Amino acid sequence: MNTFKKLSTLLLPVFLLVACGGNTGKNGDVAQLRQQIEKIKKEKTALEATLRDLEQQLELADPSAAKTALLVSVDTLQKGAFAHYIDLQGRVEAEDMAYVAPSGMGGLVKAVYVKTGQRVTKGQTLLKLDDAVARQQLAAAQQQTGMLKARVEQAQTILQRYENLWKQNIGAEISVVNARADVEALNAQLRAAQAQVAMAQEQVNMTNVKAEISGVIEEVNVKVGELFSAQAAATPGMGIRIVNNSRLKVVTNIPENYIGRVNKGAKVEIQVLEATSTPFTASLSVVGESINAATRSFNAEAIIPANPSIKPNQTANVRILDYKVDSTVTVPLNTVQRDEKGRYVYVVEQKGNRMIARKMSVITGEAYGGRIEIKAGLNNGQLLISRGFQNVYDGQVVKAVQ
Repeated sequence: MNTFKKLSTLLLPVFLLVACGGNTGKNGDVAQLRQQIEKIKKEKTALEATLRDLEQQLELADPSAAKTALLVSVDTLQKGAFAHYIDLQGRVEAEDMAYVAPSGMGGLVKAVYVKTGQRVTKGQTLLKLDDAVARQQLAAAQQQTGMLKARVEQAQTILQRYENLWKQNIGAEISVVNARADVEALNAQLRAAQAQVAMAQEQVNMTNVKAEISGVIEEVNVKVGELFSAQAAATPGMGIRIVNNSRLKVVTNIPENYIGRVNKGAKVEIQVLEATSTPFTASLSVVGESINAATRSFNAEAIIPANPSIKPNQTANVRILDYKVDSTVTVPLNTVQRDEKGRYVYVVEQKGNRMIARKMSVITGEAYGGRIEIKAGLNNGQLLISRGFQNVYDGQVVKAVQ
């Protein structure tokens, strides 16, 4: 009877606090609510201790009560390897992709030599621009160069004649000097004209728009008679696009809270959806140095093996390894509980011919795949209560099955 009075005394303030809590919540007194919660937690612990004492007294008074041990499932703890991954989604991109654009000012398209799906090589001519004006300029420059060459030859002949006469003490030295100056001036003009020819030839060559990389023509959105320029080529849905699928990469965005945990060279498991049934491994070749202000993430890339079934813009599941330990104790994540003192689990200890549930405070580490690492508090070989742990208390008699 005395024990029942003690228990009632402990329970009464708990009920009163819960009943009063509604009014306090309405008044918005958060601090008082927190105080009440902490007080209830402490009294809950005291109640559990009282309950254990009562059950022990009951077992002494009625030995048959020991037969009502709670049935629980246990797992034997075994150290093993544990890894933590960052699970993300990425996209496949071509390492080599080029939008074809003219090198010069552009012009009217006279001919298109390729079509979608065609394989091309670097330097291959893809389309031809109107070169009429450029060829006229080239012809004019070549004509000017020819005229200057003739004048240079004539001036050199005159210079040679004056030099021969001067060696025979015939004529004036000024004639030789003037003839030599004429040759030098004409040679300078010839060099300038030859430069103009080279420039005009380059303009003609620019009307042949060529592939900058080898690959497959992905898009051809230009027609004969249209104006094709560098600006037009950069417009989405315009121009010609080449993709080289022999070198692909997976690009993903990593949340900024993982900065410092992901470095270049980190191991990655990648599975391209609808392309590969099993994941393959790669390593990060690029890790961004800045945070995107809009997404609060940084960029990472991994080169992936060539695979004809993988195409640019496909979606990929990406798992980045950011933590690994070779030997540690892990438990199912759902077996870890929390109270005002921290995290804990229940294990089973043999006490005489009985099995007793024991509450073990633990320090946890990383969690992944439904398991969590236990850094301190548990040892290899202990029996963890994996089922029924919600209904046990410290010191309770249990019947364990594996």
